[in-house]
Amino acid sequence: MKSDFKKYQAQTSPHPLAMEVSHANGSYIYDTNNKAYLDFVAGVSACPLGHNHPKVIEAIKKQLDRYLHVMVYGEYIQKPAVELTKLLAKHLPKSLEKTYLTNSGTEAIEGALKLAKRATGRSEIIATNKAYHGNTMGAMSVMGFEVRKQAFRPLLPDVKFINFNNEADLNKITTKTASVILETIQGGAGFIEPNPNYLEKVRARCTQVGALLILDEIQPGIGRTGKLFGFENYNCVPDILVTGKGLGGGMPIGAFTASGKLMDLLQDNPKLGHITTFGGHPVIAASALATLKEITESNLIADTLKKEKLFRELLVHPLIKEVRGKGLMLAFLTPSAEITNALILKSEKLGLILFWLLFEPKAVRITPPLTISNDEIKEGCQIILGVLDEIQQSTTSK
Repeated sequence: MKSDFKKYQAQTSPHPLAMEVSHANGSYIYDTNNKAYLDFVAGVSACPLGHNHPKVIEAIKKQLDRYLHVMVYGEYIQKPAVELTKLLAKHLPKSLEKTYLTNSGTEAIEGALKLAKRATGRSEIIATNKAYHGNTMGAMSVMGFEVRKQAFRPLLPDVKFINFNNEADLNKITTKTASVILETIQGGAGFIEPNPNYLEKVRARCTQVGALLILDEIQPGIGRTGKLFGFENYNCVPDILVTGKGLGGGMPIGAFTASGKLMDLLQDNPKLGHITTFGGHPVIAASALATLKEITESNLIADTLKKEKLFRELLVHPLIKEVRGKGLMLAFLTPSAEITNALILKSEKLGLILFWLLFEPKAVRITPPLTISNDEIKEGCQIILGVLDEIQQSTTSK
């Protein structure tokens, strides 16, 4: 199967990990030799309830028996999508009341950027250096990492960049600005949290000049930071909220949410201002609804902070220079990219799945399912520390 994988399925890098997956359950993925791998990545934050959660699987199976795709988005009333968007509104500030469902986070970013331009009549978009919002042309245009973009130019015009957490740069937000787009916590850059009051000041500047604030919660959202949404930690409510990844419970989804007044602009002038065939797919919406119910009706959100504390207590080693992030959106930095690469690859051989971040080569991603147990956290951290001991000894012996 590995040769067919490389021959017929397009790859994203020259050296994929290429584990042959048999099945997955809870916090573990199993290969075709039935070897178990403890998952500290959760599909890059996309499986908050772990693998094959019974309530998610039940919701999917029930919907499979009713109907699959029946009509392009927004024309027919389909219960899973209506209930999902209603539940999102219940848990969001009143100004974030209407949601447009898409197939992925990057598609939701595209919709959010379009909505900001439509609402303001302006073209300028301000994003941050080392930001990642997706890989379609619009989302790539607001990615603050030129090496990843240069081969695909020209991209969207009128995009400018500021530095995350740099308050002096906020003066670059002006009456020409349609929107400012930020990750609530910068992901690819290394899980960088906003400084105290930074997001509040961005919010105030946007309000002052009439620009819309878009917050990208594709990674921080859905309970990962000790709140349902990351922005709740920082006293800042966006005009447009973008979610994805964990919302689907392992199924592909994206969403952007705004006020009814803003969202209704996509209905007219022009009509069909934003359209999709499969957005709000009933099976995916059913999975997302079950996921959101479980996360909001259980102790999982509060427990993320307790589990963060356990990770920070355990991840102490001379080769761990810093632990960043909040809740179960964590990353630790080693002294070099070489050490990080060795740690990730050796840990996999020992049955622990770790992963990289996009723009910080020294970082190791720790984004396990929210359902991970304390014993599983201890098991995984023991593997990490053992591999780091081995790396340290081999470096010292040289």
